[in-house]
Amino acid sequence: MRPEYWLRAKRALARRDAVLARIIRAHPRIALERRGEPFKTLARSIVGQQISVKAAESVWNRVLVAAPDATPEQVLKVRRRLSGCGLSQRKAEYIADLAQHFVKGSIHARDWPDMDDEAVIAELVQVRGIGRWTAEMFLIFNLLRPDVLPLDDLGLQKASRLHYFDGEPIGRERLRELGAGWAPWRSVATWYLWRSLDPVPVAY
Repeated sequence: MRPEYWLRAKRALARRDAVLARIIRAHPRIALERRGEPFKTLARSIVGQQISVKAAESVWNRVLVAAPDATPEQVLKVRRRLSGCGLSQRKAEYIADLAQHFVKGSIHARDWPDMDDEAVIAELVQVRGIGRWTAEMFLIFNLLRPDVLPLDDLGLQKASRLHYFDGEPIGRERLRELGAGWAPWRSVATWYLWRSLDPVPVAY
């Protein structure tokens, strides 16, 4: 199910940004959709760190062979097998540590829907292996927050260079300035820029 704000955001972005208007018109029947429980979303985000979408999907599918339901309890039972799924030893440790946090109740997933973006990020980055990018992916894909601009995201950087800067390198500040024009719908703009590189929606 798409977010309730999606159509409103699409219209607003298309009115103010000709590049986004073109990309939005090219992808008329797809939208961001929530998929998975909080643990699963975060675990998938860890898998996806610094590798391609296709590689991440392949590794995650192997994780699901070892732990079909991908619950924290199930992941802990197979933790010694995680590195055999194509995960680096470090990522395997991160996912097991994340599962431990959920099992122990040391992070408060039930409270996240009522917390603001920065408060959720502050709690998540206390977990090993979760940095700001992973927390931002969680905000976008699980909590469906509308105004997240993941400055460190390689896909957003690439698409922004391609469409707005003639392929020239850009820094975080130029990307931040560009994104300011998309507020309060920066998650939506980011999602469509991702689609300009890969038309198949990614879901964490």
